[in-house]
Amino acid sequence: MNAVTAILRFLSRPSVKYSAGVLLLAGIVVGLLGWGAASYTLEATSTESFCIGCHEMSDNAYVELQDTIHYSNRTGTRATCADCHVPHDLPGKVARKIEALREVYGKFTGIIDTPEKYEAHRLVMAERVWADMREDDSAACRACHMNIETSLDQQYQWARMNHEKAIENGQTCIDCHQGIAHKLPETRLMKKPLVD
Repeated sequence: MNAVTAILRFLSRPSVKYSAGVLLLAGIVVGLLGWGAASYTLEATSTESFCIGCHEMSDNAYVELQDTIHYSNRTGTRATCADCHVPHDLPGKVARKIEALREVYGKFTGIIDTPEKYEAHRLVMAERVWADMREDDSAACRACHMNIETSLDQQYQWARMNHEKAIENGQTCIDCHQGIAHKLPETRLMKKPLVD
């Protein structure tokens, strides 16, 4: 307890041993080290190997991604987990990492630890991602698929017509392009019989 008291006393009184320059320099060094550690952590937790480090993601979401155009295509460009699920700006990235604590909680409590539980929870997870994408106007999509609105004349007729209609209605990418990287959740509407 004496050590804690001594530290608190040291931090609360002006220094008589150290100059303001030394204290300022120490503060800058500690700040830079903290910034570096935070940046490293943000980047390390945004890698694909980190994302698929738990079997819930490697056995479900990652397997599904491998069967899509976002994983394998003629250009050789491949989207990683972070490309779609982690914002590219610093405030968004930090906010996403804080939100990810819910996923850590889910991991430790076993909410999606079996394929059956994952499937049962799929709609909730998908709706959460879709809501985030609607909120930021599908920024993750637009990071790679740029200039959709300005290149309408270069698109196939059916794409141009649908994109014009979506723009007119104030829709964003995810409103039409669901299930392009992961399996769609089964809903009651999907089980509804087709009527002539």
